[in-house]
Amino acid sequence: MDAKAGGRRREAACARNGMVATSQPLAVRAGVEALRAGGSAVDAAIAANAALSVVEPMSCGPGGDLFALVWDASSRRLFGLNGSGRAPAAMTIAAFRNRGLERVPLHGPLAWTVPGCVDGWSRLHRRFGRLPWPSLFDAAITAADNGFSVTPVIARAWNDAESLLVDDPVSRATFLPGGRAPAEGETVRNRDLAAGLRQIARDGPDTLYRGAVARSLVACAKRVGALLTEGDLATHAATWVEPLSLAFQGVDVWELPPNTQGVVVLEMLNILSGFDLASLGPRSPESLHVWIEAKKLAYENRARWIGDPEAGGVSVTGLLSPEHGRRQRERIDPDHAALRVPASADPTRSCDTVYITAVDRDRNACSLIQSVFRGFGSGITVDDLGFVMQNRGALFSLDPKHPNALQPGKRPFHTIIPAMVTRGGRPLFSFGVMGGDMQPQGQVQVLINLLVHGMDPQEAGDAPRIRHEGSSTPTGDAMSDGGRVCLEPEFGDDVASALRNKGHRVERVEGGYGGYQGIWIDEATGTLLGGSESRKDGLALGH
Repeated sequence: MDAKAGGRRREAACARNGMVATSQPLAVRAGVEALRAGGSAVDAAIAANAALSVVEPMSCGPGGDLFALVWDASSRRLFGLNGSGRAPAAMTIAAFRNRGLERVPLHGPLAWTVPGCVDGWSRLHRRFGRLPWPSLFDAAITAADNGFSVTPVIARAWNDAESLLVDDPVSRATFLPGGRAPAEGETVRNRDLAAGLRQIARDGPDTLYRGAVARSLVACAKRVGALLTEGDLATHAATWVEPLSLAFQGVDVWELPPNTQGVVVLEMLNILSGFDLASLGPRSPESLHVWIEAKKLAYENRARWIGDPEAGGVSVTGLLSPEHGRRQRERIDPDHAALRVPASADPTRSCDTVYITAVDRDRNACSLIQSVFRGFGSGITVDDLGFVMQNRGALFSLDPKHPNALQPGKRPFHTIIPAMVTRGGRPLFSFGVMGGDMQPQGQVQVLINLLVHGMDPQEAGDAPRIRHEGSSTPTGDAMSDGGRVCLEPEFGDDVASALRNKGHRVERVEGGYGGYQGIWIDEATGTLLGGSESRKDGLALGH
């Protein structure tokens, strides 16, 4: 691949036998060690994810959810796993209305849903794993017991969550040693989490749903007033799903179906496929304008159509038809920003998330994303287990007519989306971009950088990004005044001025542009090329 644009901050990693990329070095090493031991890409991803639960606790852990795409080289098939949890049986719209609430609280016990992460790890491992289950947790348990040095980006996120953590005595004791968030370079231990991971490793994943860990979860729920019960945990199961795809620039881009927002990536690409993006250039105002307008259109459909298909959510496949893409393109005015965008007739802050991609020597590929939603999730830590419970239930709508309306046993809308690219029936690129509403926006920018502008996997992630804020949300809040366009500092003043002349409200904003990792499988040489952007602490590393 030829690099054709500026903005490079480091070189792409190269390897032959296998590679892992994620957001923290110790977790990358855990994944690479799993590959060296003969493990599969899935083994490496789980080992890295378990380590991230320790070293990046505000973003992930056993109290959260996961999604994954797995390319299986033996069957030459792509598999999708929905490892997100469901609303407890007592989590009803009436339960919130009776409390005088107009929406599910963002933090606290009422935002708990069943944590799907550990069952997701289990189902991935049973189908694609090679190493013994307990060995996948060795690096994580060692780091939790012996301590680890806090890296810079993670230290800032930890500090941002101080005010949330002080409200729960267990969270305060676990994550604010000495009464404050740890600073960059400080050593932190979490022996409660080491004990919890040791139970999961020793007793198997079922302990979190029907065993000792489940009983601890329910006891904590009773302590804090959460709606989660033993029955909710016992009935949970992850689901194998058929991924969605769209042809773009000679490749097939794959995403998971709802309840994720993966279809938003594909709809944006569907709209943009009718523009000559190559001639517009990677940073021109004209290119950025059509991208912003395509984003507005796709996100309005996200707010209108996406819900849990198991609970009667509508079909979104019509959003990927060529005719739909043409109609959406016709709604874009090349000279003026749209201020209000109704959803079509066809069927913001960022979250804290970790993304892991791994490719093994047989060219199995795993694209896995895992999250507790907002930083430190609900803010509540499970007694004696050292991990926080997610607050994903906050994304339910309390409007009973909305596709994402709360009801017991239903999965909420999810922002986290792993991605994969194939060409000619073979895996080409396994990647993801963390960051809530930024995830589809970031994925589309990375793909355009790679496939249209010829950047390599490192440069495609390091290139400056744009973020649009203000689209309607899955809980029913509507967009007004066209939203806000945020630019990273590398964009010139001429670009900002030209966008303002088209009616965009433009601001230069530091941070909030997601976190990307990706592994490209070079078709000519078989070499793995990895990228892990400098907005995060991690790296891509092979062997």
